[in-house]
Amino acid sequence: MALWLLAVVTLGLGGCNTLAGAGKDIEQGGEAVQEAARDAQGY
Repeated sequence: MALWLLAVVTLGLGGCNTLAGAGKDIEQGGEAVQEAARDAQGY
């Protein structure tokens, strides 16, 4: 039982890191779009 709980917690923490990485990637993509829009407007 303890081993099963440890496995669930470990997988859960790994999932959090994966989602955090995806969030950073999405944020960087959004910043690139904003920068391209600013460049197109000439600011």
